[in-house]
Amino acid sequence: MTDTINVKAIADLLGRLREQTETATRELASQCATGGKLDGEILDRRQVSCYELAWANAELLAAEQAVRVLQESNGELESRLAMIFVAEALTLLRDRLEAIDLDINGNAATALAAIHSDPASRALRKEALSDGYLLATARLMADNPEQIARITLNEDLSMVQDMFQRFAAEQVAPLAEDIHRQDLTVPEDTLLQPLREMGVFGLSIPEQYGGSAPDDRDDNLGMVVVTEALSEASLAAAGSLITRPEILSRALMSGGTEEQKQQWLPRLAQGDPLCAIAITEPDFGSDVASLKLRGTKTDGGWLLNGAKTWCTFAGKAGVMMVVTRTDPDVSKGYRGLSLLLAEKPSFDGHEFDYRQEGGGRIIGRAIPTIGYRGMHSFDVSFEDYFVPDANVIGEKDGLGKGFYYTMSGMMGGRMQTAARASGVMRASLLAGLRYAEERKVFSRPLLEYSLTSAKLAKMAARYAASRYLAYAVARILDEGGGRMEASLVKLFACRSAEIVSREALQIHGGMGYAEEMPVSRYFVDARVLSIFEGAEETLALKVIARSLMESALTESAA
Repeated sequence: MTDTINVKAIADLLGRLREQTETATRELASQCATGGKLDGEILDRRQVSCYELAWANAELLAAEQAVRVLQESNGELESRLAMIFVAEALTLLRDRLEAIDLDINGNAATALAAIHSDPASRALRKEALSDGYLLATARLMADNPEQIARITLNEDLSMVQDMFQRFAAEQVAPLAEDIHRQDLTVPEDTLLQPLREMGVFGLSIPEQYGGSAPDDRDDNLGMVVVTEALSEASLAAAGSLITRPEILSRALMSGGTEEQKQQWLPRLAQGDPLCAIAITEPDFGSDVASLKLRGTKTDGGWLLNGAKTWCTFAGKAGVMMVVTRTDPDVSKGYRGLSLLLAEKPSFDGHEFDYRQEGGGRIIGRAIPTIGYRGMHSFDVSFEDYFVPDANVIGEKDGLGKGFYYTMSGMMGGRMQTAARASGVMRASLLAGLRYAEERKVFSRPLLEYSLTSAKLAKMAARYAASRYLAYAVARILDEGGGRMEASLVKLFACRSAEIVSREALQIHGGMGYAEEMPVSRYFVDARVLSIFEGAEETLALKVIARSLMESALTESAA
């Protein structure tokens, strides 16, 4: 690290930006409230500022984590990547907070200008974003690719990481291209069964129920380690297999009866049955409160009628967690929803049509997609499909609580999605780095051109910031906190995966657009991450910004 970079001064700058962010949150919350409570109609009119607020918090949290790396790191590459990210983040944060201030007050806060023109800020941006600095960083990356975003793990987690990285490289990667290009289903013998035996499906399930998580706490850190290792080889054929059992097992732990936990969790941990999650409906994406698929009470259970869409792995799944409107009073919104476990046979291929003995029917057809192939996402329709009372999560006491149980499951899903993004980013970055070393233009490797090296250094800086934040948040979650942080890291990591994979493809030039190059798969796979497990806009507006402003109003009233 050069003498011109003052880490304490940079940390102080971020502290001042944190104060400005909190001020903006309070002022925006005040303008979006009626009678001390947030007003939905006003929030809808201020969506742009709310969106910027969510992103400012996500980028600020990533920058704060990068500064902690700067403060603790002894490695040159770690320090360089942290400085590059913080240097870029200072401008991003200034612009977002300024946009909010202009909306709130009609003029930008002078404090923001003072922060941006502070000598420490100018010195960091001048040094870390210079051509020479970025080129030297890219060369250091090429010489030490294994040191990019290095994370220190304990012995047990290091062994787990090594085991899954080896499996991903030897078993998943050789199959990934065919699964993607031929739109195949994840193969049973070569991938699903070995992953069952490795315990992939029980990562979020406590040991007492047959999983590998401790009985007294979550193990988000272990889940992150496994997920990113598999996702680096293939998002759709391996890394995303964990998401659905993650969501369902957490929903069961949150609301299931003890009998249901004993019945379902050991089986889910073994990957028998595989599971799918049915939330989204054709007319309602992330608007869970408006879902219409209905469950009508009948002797001994419920009859499902309606449609769901984007049900990933619904064909192979032997059970589907279906968010169902069990209360006919639609005015109750999310309070009328319950979680029902609809069992079905497992089917290979792109469509299925199953009829129960009593006449119920479930039909599924895979949705053609540009990427994320292997598990397939299905349109699913239910016609008088019978689900017994015993398969209502929480049974009678769980009626009307499905929204809350779903949210419990989605929290883990968001963290897991951030880990998926980390794996895709690493694959993309290393592919771009290798190509830039090997490809020569005008007799020189691409890496030796300053624009290419700048791209690679900034890609790596964003990836490192995202990965460091994901591991930090996983540890916070394991200690019982981190709900807001999990949403923020999901928001940040998924967009970062898009940016990094896009730039990696761009470095490949025309070859990057060819399906024969893995980087083209990384790019189309990464695009889904900002949509699944909570679309970026809904996550930013309805979860992050709203929660931040509600907390600000509560603090102001105290």
